[in-house]
Amino acid sequence: MEDGEDKPAKVKRAQQVYTLVVEVGRKAGDGLPDKATGAALMIYASGVDEAEAVRETVAILKDADLAPLDVSGYGTLDDRLKAGDEIDGEERALMQRALDENSVVVAQMTPFFD
Repeated sequence: MEDGEDKPAKVKRAQQVYTLVVEVGRKAGDGLPDKATGAALMIYASGVDEAEAVRETVAILKDADLAPLDVSGYGTLDDRLKAGDEIDGEERALMQRALDENSVVVAQMTPFFD
């Protein structure tokens, strides 16, 4: 760009909340029950797109000494409603919290046992 030319304005994309299910394996200090082989975590994560929500979630889980193995995305609230999912008030409140705090909220953890 030459001097005096305006740079294109950056378009700020709105944060949305994505529903993710993350499978984790075992790692020392992970806090899972002794005989568990891993766990599934239901997570609400904010991001400008699902890829960002997944990256942020994986980074936070690794910082928490968890070992993420697989992430499944279920979309935004609107995506889930269009798919016919019933979403109660408690779940909506957790989604709103993730959006308000621009954060990752672990809504449920289900340990796996062999």
